[in-house]
Amino acid sequence: MGHNGGVAEIVTIRGDLELLTRTAELFSSVQEEFVCVARDLSTWSHTGARQTARDRLRSSGTHRIRKLYSPAVLADEHSRAHLDDLLGRGATVRIAATTLPHETIIIDRRFAILAGAHTPGGREYTMASAPALVGGIHALFEAAWETATDLRTFVRGEQPDLDAESRTVLRALGSGATDETAARQLGLSVRTYRRRVAELLTALDAGSRFQAGMRAGELGLSG
Repeated sequence: MGHNGGVAEIVTIRGDLELLTRTAELFSSVQEEFVCVARDLSTWSHTGARQTARDRLRSSGTHRIRKLYSPAVLADEHSRAHLDDLLGRGATVRIAATTLPHETIIIDRRFAILAGAHTPGGREYTMASAPALVGGIHALFEAAWETATDLRTFVRGEQPDLDAESRTVLRALGSGATDETAARQLGLSVRTYRRRVAELLTALDAGSRFQAGMRAGELGLSG
C-alpha cells in the first residue's frame, strides 16, 4: 500500500514478518500522530518483529503517540514496565473501561492496520487507506479515548480532593439538568455554577462535561 490513489485501499496480510515488510515505510515516516488500540501487548508474536517495529517508530521523528489499552494490560509486571517505557518516550497512555478488540493502529489519520485473531497459519492483518474507512475507525477511537482513564490515575487510584459543594455540583452535572435549573436547585447564580463546573473539569482532568461524569464514576466520586 503506497501513498497514491492507484494502490489498493484495502490489503490483507498474513503474519508478522510480512506485515513488517509492508509497513516499513509507514512506521518510519509518521509525521503527525501514531494511534494504537489494543487489549494486550501480545499482538506481535515474533519478538524480532516487535522490536523492529518499535525501533522504526522511535526513529521516525517528532509526532504524537496515543495508546489505549484494556485493563488486562496491567496484569503482569512485564507489561507494566513496557507502559512505563512508553510514558518515558512521551506517549500518552489511557486505560479503557472495557475490553478492547484486537490491536488497531492508525497513522496520521491516513492509514489503519487492524489485527485479526491468532490462527495456526499466523495472525491476519488488514491494512486500509480508504479515507471513509480510516476516518470511521479514528472516530471510534476518539469516542473510546474520551471516556478512558489516564494510566497514572488508573494505576494509582488517585481521587481529586473535592469539597462537599464540588460533589454536589458534580451530582447536578450528572443529572442532566440545565445550568439554570441546577444553579437554582443549588442556590447559586448561573455564572457561579458554570465556574464551579469549569473547576471540576480541571480537577478531574476532563475535556468535556460528559467525560467529567465518566471520570467521576470511575473514581467513585459521583455518589
